[in-house]
Amino acid sequence: MAESTVRRRSDRRLRWLLASSAASNLGDGIGKVAFPLLAVTLTRDPLLIAGLSATQFLPWLLFALPAGALLDRVDRRRAMILANGVRAVVVGGTAALVAAGGVTIWMVYAAALLIGFAEVVADSAANVLIPAVVGEGSLDGANSKLQATEIVGQTFLGGPIGSATFALFATFPFLLNSVGFAIAAVVLIGLAGSYRPRTAERATTDLRTELAEGFRWLNQSRLVLRLVVLAGAISLVSELAQAQLVLYAIEYLRLSEAAFGLFAFVGGIGGLLGAALAPRLVKAFSRRAVLLGGTACCGAAFTGMGLTSSPVAGAALFGLFAAAVVAVNIVLGTARHTLVPGDLLGRVLGVWRTVVWGAIPIGALLGGVLTHALGSPARTFLTSGLLLFGVAGFAFVSLRPGAFDDESATEERVLHQDR
Repeated sequence: MAESTVRRRSDRRLRWLLASSAASNLGDGIGKVAFPLLAVTLTRDPLLIAGLSATQFLPWLLFALPAGALLDRVDRRRAMILANGVRAVVVGGTAALVAAGGVTIWMVYAAALLIGFAEVVADSAANVLIPAVVGEGSLDGANSKLQATEIVGQTFLGGPIGSATFALFATFPFLLNSVGFAIAAVVLIGLAGSYRPRTAERATTDLRTELAEGFRWLNQSRLVLRLVVLAGAISLVSELAQAQLVLYAIEYLRLSEAAFGLFAFVGGIGGLLGAALAPRLVKAFSRRAVLLGGTACCGAAFTGMGLTSSPVAGAALFGLFAAAVVAVNIVLGTARHTLVPGDLLGRVLGVWRTVVWGAIPIGALLGGVLTHALGSPARTFLTSGLLLFGVAGFAFVSLRPGAFDDESATEERVLHQDR
């Protein structure tokens, strides 16, 4: 088969996956605003409101590992279709309850929990589908496009649409959310072929044994294990400051609540720039160089935010952080795709996400303690920035040059079988 034909087929498959991801991320963005707004209309208890956020996050801690093992057994496209279908039904049911005036805070909790479990499957499936969908194409380019759809859907479109439509008619954002997930499921029907790992056809062991197999492989792969530790460290250290962003903007920079939205907007712009530049930077330098430079830029951005009192400079530096961390995430995602065998990718991703997502609430809690102890959110940003320089140093000494720059590093990258 001619190379141009293979490339066109890969591009077509990637477009189907990105279209589905765009629809589901738009739904995610709407839901992340609409559900808290709905909760506030039902209760003003701060513990119940905070508990909703924890409930939305809980499935990643409880289900990322078993979901990864399941994705190494089943057709990942079908799993993604089913998960998006479940999300569409649950959110649609919530819309009906809101319209009927019969929703309670506990129903909101239950819906958020079910949606969260389905989200773990859908997002993980989209990630592990990338190598099979791309084929011989660029993993860096595919990962950057996936990051861009997430940023646009959740930051630029989903949030504003969710808040605006909720103000007009409380049921409306949930209807839009449900439709978005339904479209995400239907679009994937166009993604032809089988996306079931080859080894899944021979799977006879239970999930516990398969999870143990994934842990053994990860323990033996020093490079991937170091990347997991690095990703977790970046997540933990950067969340020290990110959790304090609202206090930094309002209390330290003296911005209004309305002006605080500028930080989210600038962060979104920075994230898109990072997604656009990452493949070019990798091509010009190397993945290791982008990873080291990106982590150092994150440190420089937060250090600068801790030292400046200018709102314009603070917002610009936050945009730099967003661009750098997205570039780092793209490099780490591509490294994971190239280094992990396809039949283990789901399980390794489950471990990876458990570590990275598990570090977020820990970092947020430590950030609050740090701000209380230091007396200023700016000092927390400064501390976080300096620690990120330390993480960059760890990456420099632990990752040898060229360690993960070869896209053929894994024995079985392409799982897709044309039928």
